[in-house]
Amino acid sequence: MGTEERDFKSLGVTRQFINAMEDMGYEEPTEIQKKAIPRVLSGNDLIGIAQTGTGKTAAFVVPVLQRLKFAKGVVPRAIIMEPTKELAIQTESMVRQLMTYTDLRVVVLYGGAGLKSQREALEVGTDIIVATPGRMMELYHTGYLVVQKLEVLVLDEADRLMDMGFMHQLRPILEVIPVKRQNLLFSASFSAKVEELSHEFLEYPTRVEVSPQSSTAETIDQRIYRIPNFKTKLFFLEQLLGDEEMERVLVFCRTKDRADRVFRYLERKVEGEVRVIHSNKGQNTRINAFKAFQEGEVRVLVATDVSARGIDVAKVSHVVNLDIPRTIVDYTHRIGRTGRAKHHGVAISFSDPSEKYFVKLIEELIGMEIPVFDNPEEMQIMDFLPRELREMEIEIDRQKQLRDPNYKGAFHDRKNSKKKRFGHES
Repeated sequence: MGTEERDFKSLGVTRQFINAMEDMGYEEPTEIQKKAIPRVLSGNDLIGIAQTGTGKTAAFVVPVLQRLKFAKGVVPRAIIMEPTKELAIQTESMVRQLMTYTDLRVVVLYGGAGLKSQREALEVGTDIIVATPGRMMELYHTGYLVVQKLEVLVLDEADRLMDMGFMHQLRPILEVIPVKRQNLLFSASFSAKVEELSHEFLEYPTRVEVSPQSSTAETIDQRIYRIPNFKTKLFFLEQLLGDEEMERVLVFCRTKDRADRVFRYLERKVEGEVRVIHSNKGQNTRINAFKAFQEGEVRVLVATDVSARGIDVAKVSHVVNLDIPRTIVDYTHRIGRTGRAKHHGVAISFSDPSEKYFVKLIEELIGMEIPVFDNPEEMQIMDFLPRELREMEIEIDRQKQLRDPNYKGAFHDRKNSKKKRFGHES
């Protein structure tokens, strides 16, 4: 039970991949790597349940590359399926780094980019493909993608693939690829949909799981501040960003409009470059902003949940939830952007009165209370936006109705009290 367990060599990883991982800063295997790498190398079908930031991408990329060994032929022998183009780009980047000391070739396929260049790359030849389902099927149907020699198929972020409705695209893929292949499925959670997919996709799989589903990484320091409204949140965020320790910061907002407002405010007020990404931004804008953030040129990246699982940067120092997510599992995806690869991270959440309900649900999900920090004395309480207070009241009323089906609502009570005051009730 000593050093051997923590050593990549003892897991069966060969020297050229150990060298590549050392170049990337991997000192010892993470838990998911310890459990998955030997099993994938043995040729088993595998289900890997691991939260973000646990090193799961390397857990399947390393053994898949090792299985392929060297460049061979023109058509791909392995395909890694990703739900979004951002994730496809990131995974392809990791594949490239891990195959540095080999002659293996990789091609990335995703929608929104030129078909011509992707077709040309396939014609030159590749050993491994990283793809989104839609673009992969598009190239398959036009005859540019040949899958007859496929040996390994990986479905990464399977829960997200299912949530985004890719099942109808996955089934035709499963029908056309060779039956004799190794299948790997990785997911942050093992939901009913993912379980259904695993029955359809895997044959006698080994299942490995490194932490309770929907938990948060131990390397993340979580905290909450109770803040009354949007303008005060903005003011406090500006104060926090005055701290030099906040080197590379991701700020999550609930809507595109709020993200744009935060971006415009921070661009004027804080040191260092600020960018914003959300679904209204063009693909190139999003990719360029992400790359600049990854390379340290951008200090603050403001995003909506469309990017919560699409960002993999080793040294995000802080994640700030300007708004508490209404889809509570998004909380773990958001804060999982920090504390990655064993680095320490800080996740700070701002909660207004209408968000306390969602904080409680998140705490139930992650199995812990998030510490509430006192607001600093110098915090300035700002005015509410027009209609903001009214919208909060409506939201709080909706939450009460969710908790108690018999609750008729504050607005119903007010109407009745008016009737009583004007003698409408006996």
